[in-house]
Amino acid sequence: MGAAGYIAPRHFKAIKETGNNLLAAVDPFDSVGIIDSFFPDCSFFKEFELFDRHLSKAKERGKGVDYLSVCSPDYMHDAHIRYGLKLGVDVVSEKPLVLNPWNLDALEKAESESGKRVYTILQLRYHDSIKALKKMVDEGPAGKVYDMDLTYITSRGNWFFTSWKGDVHRSGGIATNIGIHFYDMLYWIFGEVKKNVVHVSTHDRVAGFIEFEKARVRYFLSINDSTLPPEISSKGQRIYRSFNIDGQEVEFTDGFADLHTVSYKHILDGKGFGITEARKSIQIVYDIRNATPVGLKGDYHPFAAKPVAPHPFGWR
Repeated sequence: MGAAGYIAPRHFKAIKETGNNLLAAVDPFDSVGIIDSFFPDCSFFKEFELFDRHLSKAKERGKGVDYLSVCSPDYMHDAHIRYGLKLGVDVVSEKPLVLNPWNLDALEKAESESGKRVYTILQLRYHDSIKALKKMVDEGPAGKVYDMDLTYITSRGNWFFTSWKGDVHRSGGIATNIGIHFYDMLYWIFGEVKKNVVHVSTHDRVAGFIEFEKARVRYFLSINDSTLPPEISSKGQRIYRSFNIDGQEVEFTDGFADLHTVSYKHILDGKGFGITEARKSIQIVYDIRNATPVGLKGDYHPFAAKPVAPHPFGWR
């Protein structure tokens, strides 16, 4: 579900590389020619009702699907996951599973009643550099608290603000839309959240401070290319990732290409991440989204002081 979206090809690739077949796909947009590179015999539908009929009839013939992959816009994940469970299949959903923490309680109930599983993609937990960092922290001195700066800038054009991604009610805002996997990573490595402060939150960025059991993290996430460091923008680059811990840079720019395939392999083995693993990061971004920014006070990320440009269409 959501075959025309940005993330769908990674799922096509993962399905192919794990030796499986994509039987049907649905999306209101029909720019899905990429499917030919993976599954040219896949049935495609623009209307959900026809997609549902196709899967229901296949199930009646004993040729039903085993998994439903959800790659639709964030605000639709909850409904599409529920559809998969009602269909009687396991569900693989892109993050975030839901936008609000309490929706997870209802999903757990639906999962239990269906006898099927809900899985999500938390690919950074499989990244070699991130696994090595977790091992270092787990085996480090007892009681040590690390100091970290997390910076992630992934430039987006004006189209972003007219798409669902630019609508906080449908995407969950910047922290959710581009950052939820980072917050999951931080919780996975450093433990429970003790303090969560938001310094800046606008249409194109969010900056704040989170204190975990084992780390104090200043973060800055942005989709505005004007926030790129000059040495990065001068090279024509539009993406910048920096993960600095106790003054040392952790390199994790590379190594992302196959992580969806790795995720699928674990899911197919019954070892994928589910609702329980997703809960903490969803709570973190929910708290960020609903916090009142305090401004440039306290221990804020240095990029938080960068000027904020007005919304390109004059509204917020």
